[in-house]
Amino acid sequence: MKQIKWKTEYSLIILAIFAGTLLLIPMSFASKAAVHVSKWNSEYNKIEYMFSAMSAQAESDIVENLKNAKTGLLREKYMIELVKPYLRLEEPLKKEKYNQRLMNGKQVPTDDLYYFDTLYNSRDGMVIGVKEIENKTPDSPVFIMMIDTNGYKKPNMWGRDIFGLNIYKDGNVNPIGYGWNVDNLRKDCSKNGTGLSCSYFYRIGGEFVE
Repeated sequence: MKQIKWKTEYSLIILAIFAGTLLLIPMSFASKAAVHVSKWNSEYNKIEYMFSAMSAQAESDIVENLKNAKTGLLREKYMIELVKPYLRLEEPLKKEKYNQRLMNGKQVPTDDLYYFDTLYNSRDGMVIGVKEIENKTPDSPVFIMMIDTNGYKKPNMWGRDIFGLNIYKDGNVNPIGYGWNVDNLRKDCSKNGTGLSCSYFYRIGGEFVE
């Protein structure tokens, strides 16, 4: 009788360990995603505050230079100077060490809007890019920024550890994907999508993609 009881208890322990292991496997994906999303949300909040603080220094030399710059390259240069102390940017990184990919696994083409030719290391262990873009309408963004929350470490993929935001002429910012409907956000923030709009989708509580 004791032997039967011991076997039953032993079997229950094995089953409990097995069930616990099964539960932990999917949680590991979610926990990794949660770390990146938490870091992204934290950085986005910081950047939002940063641009509101910049508005208070509207008379500074760098801001004036940015407003009066005649070329996109100059505007990009002054924007980098403006954000450098806030984002703790260091030297540009070597491109051959870093490849940007979309969530569907494809590399970001070099002529794509979301390809960043110049990227910077930050002292917080991130990789950051700032890019001036053509301002087609008064409501269009004038810069886009990308943030890789864990720097060189893989996957270096939009929607996984790369997120981005639009910067507007008036100093307002919003995450890439802002204004999309939820169905389009969900399709894009998937293994078959680009992952670009995850920047907004995760901020409104969208589910993680395993």
